[in-house]
Amino acid sequence: MSNTPHDIYEDFPGEAEKIHALKASDAHFARILEEYHEINRDVHRAETNVEPVEQLVEVEMRKKRAALKDDLARMLAKA
Repeated sequence: MSNTPHDIYEDFPGEAEKIHALKASDAHFARILEEYHEINRDVHRAETNVEPVEQLVEVEMRKKRAALKDDLARMLAKA
């Protein structure tokens, strides 16, 4: 497991301007992005044992983060 946070701007290099524009103009995108940041922070805190959780809970959080990232990728591709 990687203990490195999955920053959305690192995951989508070169898309920072598009991310900022969508965040400002699309409430749905902004909400999904905020959810991604929240779950990403929670996963990172669990991985680094700052806030340990059961292994199954951590796996489920990673799955949710991946699904949100997929949603963001689709929205970025359509923009």
